Amino acid sequence: MKRGVKALIILGVIAAVLIGGGVAAFQVIEGNLEKLEALPAADADLSAVSDGTYQGSYACFPVSAEVAVTVKDHTITGIDLLKHDNGQGSAAEVLPGTVVAAQSLSVDTVTGATYSSIVILKAIEDALDGE
Repeated sequence: MKRGVKALIILGVIAAVLIGGGVAAFQVIEGNLEKLEALPAADADLSAVSDGTYQGSYACFPVSAEVAVTVKDHTITGIDLLKHDNGQGSAAEVLPGTVVAAQSLSVDTVTGATYSSIVILKAIEDALDGE
C-alpha cells in the first residue's frame, strides 16, 4: 500500500475518534445540564444561621460557582461571587444581589443564563447549609 493511502486511512481513523469523543462529551454535558435544570435550591432557615461569612460552592460541568455569604442578625447582608465559570451565563452574576434583596433563594433565574443561575443559587445554599 502506498504511503499516501496509509496516511489518509490514519487521518480518517483519527478524525472518527475525535468526532466520536466530541459527540460523547456533548451528550455528557447535555445530560448534566438537563439534571441541573430540574434541581431546586432549598431556602435556608436564616433564624438558625449564626453571624459570620460562609463559603460555598457548586459545580455541574461546565458551570461552577464559589460564593462567600455574610450573615448578620439572621439576615443575609452580602454575597460575594468569588468564582464563576459560566460559559455564556455571565448575566446570572446579578443573582447574589437579588438573593440579598429577597432574603431568599426562591428568586427567578436569569433568562438566558438558567444553568449559571441555578449553580450560583446552589452555591449559596451550600454556604448557608455548611454553616
